[in-house]
Amino acid sequence: MEKEEFRKARILKALEARSMNWLEILRMVLSEFDCTKGTIHFMDQDTGLLKLQAEEGIPAFLIPKLSDIPIGKGMAGIAAERREAVELCNLQIDTSGVARPAAKETEVAGSIAVPMLANGKVIGVFGIAKPLPYTFTKTETTALLELGTAMAVAYRKQL
Repeated sequence: MEKEEFRKARILKALEARSMNWLEILRMVLSEFDCTKGTIHFMDQDTGLLKLQAEEGIPAFLIPKLSDIPIGKGMAGIAAERREAVELCNLQIDTSGVARPAAKETEVAGSIAVPMLANGKVIGVFGIAKPLPYTFTKTETTALLELGTAMAVAYRKQL
């Protein structure tokens, strides 16, 4: 079994639980993809904002800035808007405007925001990051997108 297949299989099994611990799911994703920090946001259907559900490794002073993310703002908001993964090899030197200024305070470099889609509808976005510059491979990105779909389905089952 390829490394990415193992990664997916382990996390997919955890997503079958009746009661979802999203922080534990995030920690599994971080571990399997050798990342140190991450977030999970779910779409609030009433406000249209991405609401923080779980985070790991994010400095406490940044949590208020990450709690509610508008669609189209920052990596997570753009991933939701485009319905595709948004990646930065080195967030620290990004000048594209994709990353919000406060994102640099997370002290991460290689990062990716992945939409969680169910039947084409954005359910949420999760993001993971490494402390060093990194470009996720096509295989890794595909695996992360598949996990995003599985996470969206698992979230909907909880409702």
